[in-house]
Amino acid sequence: MGLLVFVRNLLLALCLFLVLGFLYYSAWKLHLLQWEEDSNSAVLSFDSAGQTLGSEYDRLGFLLNLDSKLPAELATKYANFSEGACKPGYASALMTAIFPRFSKPAPMFLDDSFRKWARIREFVPPFGIKGQDNLIKAILSVTKEYRLTPALDSLRCRRCIIVGNGGVLANKSLGSRIDDYDIVVRLNSAPVKGFEKDVGSKTTLRITYPEGAMQRPEQYERDSLFVLAGFKWQDFKWLKYIVYKERVLFPKQGQVQAVSSR
Repeated sequence: MGLLVFVRNLLLALCLFLVLGFLYYSAWKLHLLQWEEDSNSAVLSFDSAGQTLGSEYDRLGFLLNLDSKLPAELATKYANFSEGACKPGYASALMTAIFPRFSKPAPMFLDDSFRKWARIREFVPPFGIKGQDNLIKAILSVTKEYRLTPALDSLRCRRCIIVGNGGVLANKSLGSRIDDYDIVVRLNSAPVKGFEKDVGSKTTLRITYPEGAMQRPEQYERDSLFVLAGFKWQDFKWLKYIVYKERVLFPKQGQVQAVSSR
């Protein structure tokens, strides 16, 4: 009798697994069919002016085959510029060719008008600043400056270079060529002192986040701009501590307090 009960329960369990497996398989097949239908159906994309884009763009409006080539009329416009010369409007034109929805009404950095940019206030970091309004307002009330230097802002065209942190520049002696650019961008704690021959000595912007930032003020280059790339809410609080010269205390595990040291 006990054996019959065991066999019955085993068969019931197998039936249950078969039913669940069939449901899972059916759902997977339906998902594949729906995906194929979506892939084969025509998807309309629009540029920043509301004009319909062709099939060479995906549903988000990005060019499917990125060949980094400008349209013929723009290529003709910049044909007479020598290699390495600054090309006014080139970067914007190239970006528009790749992503026709591209527009640049927003300022380069957050300024005291940030509350007007509704889109970035709808998403949490790193995609927006949702929930950070008060922190950002407190930081901007002290920093005051939100742009590049007047000398750089006055340039009709700016040549920019981003210097990465890899060792590929070692023993290449490219420092002087890097310093020739109008704007030199460095990332996190990439060293400069002692490596000028290979990486240059000029730093216009140093973009970083708390974990990658240099810890001592004297490590930063003079006349360079510190740019915070905040990707979590703690990053904005960290910057506020710095701006207001607050000392961070850790009284208990999981708790953080800030005490003014001014």
